[in-house]
Amino acid sequence: MASLIDELISVLNKENIEYEKVLAYATEKTSIIVKGDVTALQEIMSKEQAILDDIANLERKRSEVTKDIADVLNRDVKELTVSRLVELLGTQQNEKEALEKVHTKLKTTIDRLITVNETNKVLINDSLNIIDFEINLYKGLKMAPQTANYGKGTGYSGQYGTVSGGFDAKQ
Repeated sequence: MASLIDELISVLNKENIEYEKVLAYATEKTSIIVKGDVTALQEIMSKEQAILDDIANLERKRSEVTKDIADVLNRDVKELTVSRLVELLGTQQNEKEALEKVHTKLKTTIDRLITVNETNKVLINDSLNIIDFEINLYKGLKMAPQTANYGKGTGYSGQYGTVSGGFDAKQ
């Protein structure tokens, strides 16, 4: 049982290290989003994806170890959380403290990552809104005022509305 707990602690430590890498990239993305550097953003996202693949593998390993621990303890794996496992360790103080420590570190890292990702999400949405506004502004510049245009002399030239000719069927 102690070896399974040690293995779980090891996997959770590795996950925390990987999530810290993702956090560093997410923090770097914030300044890149502000600069509007799409190329750098794509590069970081591809690096992040490789780390997320590693995290997925660690998550599978953690799931296997947790299932093994549940089998040894004769518990339902769905109800076996880290907090519950800490309670079940009882007198095994070293494993208990190590598990609590790594759980707290991992939770803190993930909470920080969520915060940075929320900030990035807001920045991206703001950027998209600005782009949308600029597109609408550009479209508006192509339209002439809705007044009659007079040509030579004082007669009506026959143009109304748009500067460029043609009918836009999409509107």
